[in-house]
Amino acid sequence: MKCASNIRQICQCIIYENMINRCKRAFTRFLGFPNQLSNSSITSNTENMSSQKVNYPAADRNKTPILEVLKKHFDIKIPGKVLELASGTGQHASFFATHFPNLEFQPSDVEESLFESIRAYANDTSTKNVKYPIKIDTSVEDIKDWNVNDLYDYIICINMIHVSPIECTIGLFKNGSQILKPSGLIVTYGAYAYNGTIEPQSNIDFDKSIRSQHPDWGLRDILDIENIASKYGIVLLHKYDLPSNNKCLIWRKES
Repeated sequence: MKCASNIRQICQCIIYENMINRCKRAFTRFLGFPNQLSNSSITSNTENMSSQKVNYPAADRNKTPILEVLKKHFDIKIPGKVLELASGTGQHASFFATHFPNLEFQPSDVEESLFESIRAYANDTSTKNVKYPIKIDTSVEDIKDWNVNDLYDYIICINMIHVSPIECTIGLFKNGSQILKPSGLIVTYGAYAYNGTIEPQSNIDFDKSIRSQHPDWGLRDILDIENIASKYGIVLLHKYDLPSNNKCLIWRKES
């Protein structure tokens, strides 16, 4: 099932968090694989691409609160690997990478048009621990189509679940369970419903707005997500309330 499109129209409709970081993404099923450069680490002699950066103010606002949550759960000494799904502009991966120099970050997105921005942000990091982006469509449930050959300690997914069909959430946990190491973590961030209730009013308005753009979008109920995750051996570990009525959820693979 294809995820929704029409990036510019979506961005214009956003009334929540001003320019919410993932609403610009067209989620579409893809064929083929990125070239060999996609798996190469960005090095200091890469041409400066700062002018190609795309900036979303919402990402700049939420990156620090999310980082504070990551610091509670990510190891700061032992080497490890992080996969970011729906990386968007690349603002988050590069910001987090500078605070976890021991971790290797693999950004990804379904929109290859964003790859130049991801590379540009990564190139400006002092730690040089961000790899070239790869193309991943989370709605594809077959892990073979994800073009992922590593096992990861952590998976990060920011502002995707509510602006994509439920197939994307299923793919996140189904395939995440296969590429996470034992006791590995999944971090999701965004606006959620809980036990059938959406609050406050700004989240209700936001839910109506994105549903008007695509009927398969909308704030997901945390309890429903827990049911999906549990099918693949993943449990909800922590819930953190963050600014702008968002939450950061920490999920753990049980075995």
